[in-house]
Amino acid sequence: MLESLEYTEVHGTRDDKNITVYALSTCGFCKRALYFLNTNGFSYRYIYVDLIPLETKTKAKAELKEKYKADVAFPFATVGDNDYLVGFIEADWKDTLGV
Repeated sequence: MLESLEYTEVHGTRDDKNITVYALSTCGFCKRALYFLNTNGFSYRYIYVDLIPLETKTKAKAELKEKYKADVAFPFATVGDNDYLVGFIEADWKDTLGV
C-alpha cells in the first residue's frame, strides 16, 4: 500500500541511501528534517500525510507501525529496508545516515 502513494522525489548528490520521509505539511520538525536532507545533499522522497485522504493516511500509518514495530510520529523516515527514524533529533539522523 505504501508503494502506491504519490511521493515527491528530491534529487541530491548523495543517493546511496533509500530514504522515504512521511511528514506533515505544518510540522516544524518535519521541515527541519527535509532541510537537513537537502543541506547534506541526500536524494529522498517524501509525502505530506496530512494532505492525503484520512482512510489512506490511517492505512499508511498502520502499515508503517506493523513493518517497523514502532509508533508512528512525524517525521517518520525509512532508510533502506530496515532502518527508520522517528521525529527529528539531528544527532540520530547524522548517526543513521552517516553524516
